[in-house]
Amino acid sequence: MTLWFAIFLGFVQGVTEFLPVSSSGHLSIFQNVFGMQNIEQNHLFFDVLLHLGTLVSVCIVYRKDIAELISAFFALFRRGGKGEAATKHRSSIRLLIMIIIATLPLAAAVILKDYVEKLYYNVTFIGLALIVTGLLLFISDRIVKGKKNEKNAKMSNALIVGIAQAIAVVPGLSRSGTTITAGLFQGFDREFAVKFSFIMSIPAILGANILTLIDALKVGVDLSLLPTYLAGVVAAAVSGFFAIKLVKLISQKERFGSFAYYCWTAGLIVIVLSIII
Repeated sequence: MTLWFAIFLGFVQGVTEFLPVSSSGHLSIFQNVFGMQNIEQNHLFFDVLLHLGTLVSVCIVYRKDIAELISAFFALFRRGGKGEAATKHRSSIRLLIMIIIATLPLAAAVILKDYVEKLYYNVTFIGLALIVTGLLLFISDRIVKGKKNEKNAKMSNALIVGIAQAIAVVPGLSRSGTTITAGLFQGFDREFAVKFSFIMSIPAILGANILTLIDALKVGVDLSLLPTYLAGVVAAAVSGFFAIKLVKLISQKERFGSFAYYCWTAGLIVIVLSIII
């Protein structure tokens, strides 16, 4: 793997992980249609590092919220979640519980992991999933503005968004686009829908990385490629940071439609290519 190829992959991972266009779908298209080498097969440790790079970008953008969640975690177990500390962090405690509840449906995704991985090689399916992603984004701009946030949202709202996240492990479905749209359908304020989507991705990314890291260590790590890998990680973190900022801005302006047209176009092109190639 060359330095520039690692940086390119980092850029693609960072941008597509957070822009509502499906990172897994794009990587699968590059590999199956354009013949790009399979990173998960040939550089599994690098794949783990790229996801950690995107995780860093989430932590930087939402560092204040994450710090509050950490404080809320300790306050939750201090005096049984009662007292002045718990009262001070009440909204953060609710957000923490919502994230935990939203993460639970991912257990089903782990059970179906082998079946989902087979879909990465089904280009026609990925094209159709991109079209569905476009439809979700198109609808999201037309949903009536909600007012729910961590202070007044129900736990059932968080569970439904979590189910949407579990479904979005399918390649071609955008995790961010699916969960943000689900949040908007639950009446979330647009800013909160984006924040909840990205913060709830932290345990999802960590969990997936732990499973993948175990496999990567079994395969072995080429330490001579570590500087090249790190360049890709930096590219993923930087591009991911700006991608999150862009999604926040676009969501506030209700402009997800532009990504919808992109997903529809990409999906149709992929389906046509899968037929003629």
